Amino acid sequence: MEEFTPDLDRTELGKVQIAPEVLEVIAGMAASEVEGVAQMSGGFVGEIAERLGRKNIARGVRVEVGSREAAVDVSIIVKYGHRIPDVARNIQDSVRNAIEGMTGLSVVEVNVHIVDVELKAEEKAPATPVVEDYQRVR
Repeated sequence: MEEFTPDLDRTELGKVQIAPEVLEVIAGMAASEVEGVAQMSGGFVGEIAERLGRKNIARGVRVEVGSREAAVDVSIIVKYGHRIPDVARNIQDSVRNAIEGMTGLSVVEVNVHIVDVELKAEEKAPATPVVEDYQRVR
C-alpha cells in the first residue's frame, strides 16, 4: 500500500518534515503569551533542568504529529484571579492559530491541563520593629 504524503510536504526539491519539537516550541510560545498564564508546567524533571540553567520554551507541551494533523497537550499554571475556562479557551485558540499558520498542519485538538494556581505574592510587613513612644516598663 502506498503512503499518502500531502503536497505541502513534497516539493520538486524534496520532502519537508517538521519535527514534533518544533511544534512544541510554537505551542509553548503561543500558550505562554496568553493573559492569565503564570507559567508553563513541565513537571519535576523540567523544573530540575531549568534550575540547572537550561531554558526550555516547550516546557509543559506534548505534541503528536501525523502527516496532516497534530494534537497538542499543554500544562499550565494559571494566575489567581483569572477565569480558568476563558484562559483555557484563549490558549486553545492561540495554539491552534499559531501551529496552523506556521506549519499548515490541521490541529485536531488542544487539551489544556491546569496543574496549579499562582497566588499573588503577599505584601511583607516591614522588617524594622515599631518603636513605641511611651515607656512600657519602669
